[in-house]
Amino acid sequence: MVYQSHTATFLLFTTFLFISRSISAAHSPPRLNATTNDLDFIRTSCNATLYQDLCFNSLAGYASVVQDSPARLAKIATGVSLSKAKSTLAFLSKLSRSAAEVQDCVSYLDEAVGSIRDSLRTLRNMSRVAAAPSSEETFSSQVNDVQTWMSAALTYEDTCTDEYEEMDEAGEIKTTVYDRVNTLKRFTSNALALVNTYGNTGAP
Repeated sequence: MVYQSHTATFLLFTTFLFISRSISAAHSPPRLNATTNDLDFIRTSCNATLYQDLCFNSLAGYASVVQDSPARLAKIATGVSLSKAKSTLAFLSKLSRSAAEVQDCVSYLDEAVGSIRDSLRTLRNMSRVAAAPSSEETFSSQVNDVQTWMSAALTYEDTCTDEYEEMDEAGEIKTTVYDRVNTLKRFTSNALALVNTYGNTGAP
């Protein structure tokens, strides 16, 4: 009974920290040297995503770096998604030590992290494509790879939440895992949408 009480306390405390940090990250102020045009580009680009407010609030702080570049925006959005995936995976891995039913979700998220990491690595290398022969074909191929990996990551995340939706018993662990992974899914979905926009530009 004491052990269960400690587990419940841990869940409540970590959930509070997660919500606080998510709010802080989502509403981080833009950098001081960001221009109105830079911020407008972020806002307009986020119109292509499903979670537009989250998109703008999580990426506005990078506006001065992105400027008006779909390539940089896709890269940064994917990096933000990777950071969120890694922190979610770390939290669930720790939780799984006292809640064995979380282990499957940990496995799915580990695969998701790998897919997003592959996507980011490819996006970082794509600036070299412009100078290469048949760059248009190579660019298209690499964008397709990134889209495939990001879609796979979203599928892994969906599989985790789908399993928890099917659970008959509600409880703190189910709610915590479900909320965490749903938040991650929004970041991944937004990043994929911005990668798609980048791919539609047709140029690295």
